[in-house]
Amino acid sequence: MNINIDLFIKKLGNNNVLLNESMAKHTSFKTGGNADVFVKVKNKEELEYILKYSRDNNIPIFILGNGSNILVRDNGIRGIVCKMEMTGFNIIEKERKVFVTLGSGNKNAICAQKFLEKELTGFEFASGIPGTIGGAIKMNAGAYGQEMKDIVFSTTYISRDGRVKTIYDKEHEFDYRRSFFSDKDLIILETTIMLKKGNKSEIKAKMQEFSDLRKQKQPYNMPSAGSTFKRGKDFITASIIDQCGLKGMQIGGAKVSEKHAGFIVNDGNASTKDILDLIDNVKKIVFEKTGKKIELEIEVVGEE
Repeated sequence: MNINIDLFIKKLGNNNVLLNESMAKHTSFKTGGNADVFVKVKNKEELEYILKYSRDNNIPIFILGNGSNILVRDNGIRGIVCKMEMTGFNIIEKERKVFVTLGSGNKNAICAQKFLEKELTGFEFASGIPGTIGGAIKMNAGAYGQEMKDIVFSTTYISRDGRVKTIYDKEHEFDYRRSFFSDKDLIILETTIMLKKGNKSEIKAKMQEFSDLRKQKQPYNMPSAGSTFKRGKDFITASIIDQCGLKGMQIGGAKVSEKHAGFIVNDGNASTKDILDLIDNVKKIVFEKTGKKIELEIEVVGEE
């Protein structure tokens, strides 16, 4: 695959273009092979340039947020990995509502801290969700009884052929860990959410409560991609994995967390193959013992 790196460096800067970059450095699972070319994109114009180059030269592009909900295969990713680092942040107050427009590369945790300082409430539930705003919109991220669908007003995206469009409210088609963007080859540029003025000490207390709950119940100190499996329609996936006696089950460096059965973690030296083999084993045993089919919440990408 012939990619003119000099053009990218001229457009994006030397520090924003990396060759044969290990994806283990850019995913929360800390596994995965190399990307042929890894670029950091900080605005719409840079992204439009990369998209046009990929179209003109028939080179595939993979869009990366914070790498916190994906599993990259050991053979890596061909073509261009485009890391979204658009971090625009704009607040507009209208009557009693507060509209905040956020670039898709903003990290949820950093946004939560900014909202705390601005005394804005409504985003506390997402303060501990790893990843970026773009990823949170795409999968309708949620926690503690709230989801992104509860606060999203509009989202602007770009298609691979360079067309920009904004959607509003129900056009997002939010569902459990799904949205309008889930099965479409579209790239989120920014989103506007609706928050309210609040009490700083109350916002801080709620964020602390959620943080404490996560630390009590989840293996936050081990590499993972959060909840590995989706919640079942009529069952709690972590509970049936636990009931099947699978906590602590291990293949290579991949392990079913002993703290939370819904998490598969990297126990230190896992390959992606270890993780995928363990996922398959868990799914197989759960189906054999309970008849329940469990589905992945994380996205598996890269060359097989």
